[in-house]
Amino acid sequence: MVDYYEVLGVSRSASTEEIKRAYRRLARQLHPDVNGGDRAAEERFKLVTEAYDVLSDPEKRRAYDRTGSASAAGSPFGQDPFASPFGPDFSDLFQTVFGGFGASQSSPRRGEDVETEVHLTFEEAVFGTQKEIALRMPATCQTCQGTGAKPGTQPRVCGQCQGTGAVRRITQSFLGRMVTTTTCDVCRGEGTVIAEPCPDCRGEGRRTEQRRFVVDVPPGADNGLVLKLSGKGAAAPRGGQPGTLYVHVVVEPSDRFVREGNDLYTTVHISAPQAVLGARVELETLDGTEVLEIPPGTQPGWSTRIRGRGVPALTGRRGRGDLVVEIAVDVPTELTEEEEELWRRLAQLRGDEVAEHHEQSLLSKLRSAFK
Repeated sequence: MVDYYEVLGVSRSASTEEIKRAYRRLARQLHPDVNGGDRAAEERFKLVTEAYDVLSDPEKRRAYDRTGSASAAGSPFGQDPFASPFGPDFSDLFQTVFGGFGASQSSPRRGEDVETEVHLTFEEAVFGTQKEIALRMPATCQTCQGTGAKPGTQPRVCGQCQGTGAVRRITQSFLGRMVTTTTCDVCRGEGTVIAEPCPDCRGEGRRTEQRRFVVDVPPGADNGLVLKLSGKGAAAPRGGQPGTLYVHVVVEPSDRFVREGNDLYTTVHISAPQAVLGARVELETLDGTEVLEIPPGTQPGWSTRIRGRGVPALTGRRGRGDLVVEIAVDVPTELTEEEEELWRRLAQLRGDEVAEHHEQSLLSKLRSAFK
């Protein structure tokens, strides 16, 4: 029995994010496009994808942890309703001995899944956008239309397996006559053979080329979002179903806003007189400029919330988060003589004790003289 946690190299208590990172690392290492058609890497890639499919889904993961069965993880009843009542291995033994009652073993292979990234500005992620991406991946051969056969010819039924993709062999043993089924070594389980391969794809039915896609990014997208484009992955050999394209969203940080969920946070700097007396200042939001009312006596760290100026809900529900504005009061560090005199008069009126005036040092006076 395969241990999916061991396949991904994570602990049984791993978080969803740890599982995702482990999958992405292994997928990049094992992807068929990287390993040049290495069959072992391809099988390993499929196993890693299967493990991620189960462990990244909370319901499937709970069922798998409870039963240790991948089939149970894929069934809403905790057990595959079509599985043999004699256990998971009995159906394989039954298939080997009786040959599956003569059923066809051939089925079109599925194309590989492909992963890529799309980079967005902060504003594009908030409001949604369309992005064109270009990838090199297997695409259906236009010369043979994916059949793998030379134009004007067609694949023919395999003469050894009669199109089933499997060969049944009968042997005698002390148990009686035994029937075993193995993959046909002539057509390699395809059920058909190509006498005259397509000159462009050499019988594969697909060619690696540059493909372009337009990705619809929904409003409210954020780092970690994965967009699933079914049927947009690698084309399958000779007419099978194409794989899935997974697009990972990467959002550039904003120099004005910090995002927390659907809320945005920003800081507005005001002067000390504005904080004391109040003011009306312009505030740049993602929706344009708004006037922010600063009440008299505003303290550093004071904040206000502007409803509906945050990020749209990604789940499709209506409404947006809020924009939280925090106030920073800038205290002047350099004063003219007149400004200092005014501040000292204000301190005297308020009865505040302040530091005594310090005459400029000789060095400061010399510097001022040569400015």
